[in-house]
Amino acid sequence: MENQSSISEFFLRGISRSPEQQQLFFGIFLCMYLVTLAGNLLIILAIGSDPHLHTPMYFFLANLSFVDMGLISSTVTQVLRNVQTQCHTISYAGCLTQMYFFLMFGDLDSFFLAVMAYDCYVAICRPLHYSRIMSPRVCTLLLAWCWVLTHAVALTHTLLMARLSFCAAGEIAHFFCDIVPVLKLSCSDTRINELMVFALGGTVLIIPFMCIVISYIHIVSAVLRVRTPGGGSKAFSTCSSHLCVVCMFYGTLFSAYLCPPSVASEEKDVAAAAVYTVVTPMLNPFIYSLRNKDMKGALKRLLSCRRILSSWTQ
Repeated sequence: MENQSSISEFFLRGISRSPEQQQLFFGIFLCMYLVTLAGNLLIILAIGSDPHLHTPMYFFLANLSFVDMGLISSTVTQVLRNVQTQCHTISYAGCLTQMYFFLMFGDLDSFFLAVMAYDCYVAICRPLHYSRIMSPRVCTLLLAWCWVLTHAVALTHTLLMARLSFCAAGEIAHFFCDIVPVLKLSCSDTRINELMVFALGGTVLIIPFMCIVISYIHIVSAVLRVRTPGGGSKAFSTCSSHLCVVCMFYGTLFSAYLCPPSVASEEKDVAAAAVYTVVTPMLNPFIYSLRNKDMKGALKRLLSCRRILSSWTQ
């Protein structure tokens, strides 16, 4: 029996086994990856360049855009490399590294969505105390705690995975190194790993999700009490973009991780993982920019400034 130190690589099954479909997925994933990077980078630049958007909500939106770029980069780049080189392997160290960054950025997405829901709750339900509750110091502390907690969770899972033995370089039934598919290849006792996946994984998913649900229960209750004509819809419109992202992110996430595991559901799990690791980060900039007048204005000013600068240089 070989231990983990003698296993140099794993085989990634990928999205499809067909060479023709692989080339098709390569083009689709490459386009989506470039669109994601460009869209989220524009969001960050627009927020940073517009003083009117230097508020807690847009502060966390800029951080969410950065995390989305990290999330898609941690998975898609390996897929593109494997298809381009026709070598569907990943080194043992590379697998653990990819797992760490995927877990960290995925958990950060969940935490940031919860913090943004709390920001919406304070803005709508406690507007007179908003500047005090969501002060720059509080926002910085929330951001720091999100990074520290997600680093700790990702590092815990990675170190527990590193202690396992693998009897052979098997095939990972996924297009990246996710925890559950890699655990299936181990010939060691994985009960501690499975317990930590259940405990920590459930914590970083369920607790932020419950915070979002509770926040929106209070928000809807406050909006329904607004007596001013059109006031309720105007107040709720500020959080509609965030609610769309939450539904898309958690819908696919729960579909991939909380459904009963079975061999027949592997394709469904891969498809759901592709949605929340690739599609959701790509759509976030469009959702926030198209449904938000402030963001649309900031993006127009940013792009107009670039046109002026390019005309001057010419």
